[in-house]
Order: sequence, then C-alpha cells, then structure tokens
Amino acid sequence: MHNQLTESDIKKMQEEIEYRKLVVRKEALEDVKEARAQGDLSENFEYYAAKKFKNKNEGRIRFLERMIKTAEVVSDESAADEVGMNNKVEVWFEEDDETETYKIVTTMRQDSLKGLISGESPLGKALLGHKAGDRVFVEIGGGDGYYVVIRSIDKSAGDDDELRSF
Repeated sequence: MHNQLTESDIKKMQEEIEYRKLVVRKEALEDVKEARAQGDLSENFEYYAAKKFKNKNEGRIRFLERMIKTAEVVSDESAADEVGMNNKVEVWFEEDDETETYKIVTTMRQDSLKGLISGESPLGKALLGHKAGDRVFVEIGGGDGYYVVIRSIDKSAGDDDELRSF
C-alpha cells in the first residue's frame, strides 16, 4: 500500500529532509564529538544521549525519503461544491444525533485527536467527492456501517497542518 500525499506534502517533507541533513545532522555530529571527548564512554550519559539524537534524526530522514519514494501523489483540488483534500467538513451522525467537524488530510498529516482525518480512512473515503446536504454511507467492514449527512464544507482550511512523526 502506498501512502497518498499531495504535492504540498512532498514539498514540506523535502524541506524537512534538507533541514535535517544540513542543520540538525551537523549539530548532532558535533554533540557526539563533544561527548566522546569527555573520556570514558561506558558511563557517559551525554554520549549515549547524543548518539540517540543523531540516530533518531537519521531515522527520520530515511522515513521521509521512503515515504516520498513510495507515495501515490493525489490532487488536493476538488469542485467548488464537493469535499476534497484539506477541506473542513461538518457532518451530522444520524445514529448519535451529533455534529462533528473534520478536516480531510493525507496520511502524513492525520491526527484524529485534532479532527484531522485521512482521506484513506472509512469516513474520509466516504466524504470525498460528496456535496453539502448529501447523506453518505460510511462502510466500516463486512457491509456494516453508518450514515452521516454533510452539513457544510469549508474550502478555506489550507494545508498548514504539521506532518506526522513516526
């Protein structure tokens, strides 16, 4: 399975990779070098902390490069009256008689606790391409699911959400 990313996601990821390679990597190597110079490495907490930070930075670089390499690029454009990527959508859950607002984002920006849901999630998939007023069935597996009604679509949300860490 390939992660769906927009051109904007890829650009942000490339900027983070460049920053980590040119700035963070240099700082991490300097920290390791300084900690190593303090002598006995068997009981040198600063050395282990510096190595851990360096390795975490290198891991993040590899993770981002792999995400870009295997990504399926999706468009964040949609019709003026349809739900698309980076749109805030107010939905009414029929069974619960509750209204919630979600922003449809790519997997690299998803954070359900902040109301950011992936376009690959069951709810995100169901909402994409629909219009305000539509009653949409959200399938959760095996033919089971629930209905939501799209109350409103806000196209002005933008794509300034943080990229997910790993």
